Amino acid sequence: MRLTSFWERMAEHFGPSAADSFAKDHVMAELGGRTVHEALDAGWEAKDVWRAVCSAVQVPSDKR
Repeated sequence: MRLTSFWERMAEHFGPSAADSFAKDHVMAELGGRTVHEALDAGWEAKDVWRAVCSAVQVPSDKR
C-alpha cells in the first residue's frame, strides 16, 4: 500500500481533520505503544499500520 492510499483511507474513515488528529494523538497497543505517525516514522509499512488501525477501531471489512 502506498502512503497516499493509506492517508486517503484514514481520511475516508475518520474525516480529513480527524484522521491527522487520530494519527498524531492516539497511542495504539497494536503499534507497539506508538501513534500512527511514530510507527510510520519508525519504518512500519503503511499496510501494516492500516491493518492495526482497522483492528483497533473496527473499520468495516469492506473498507479494509
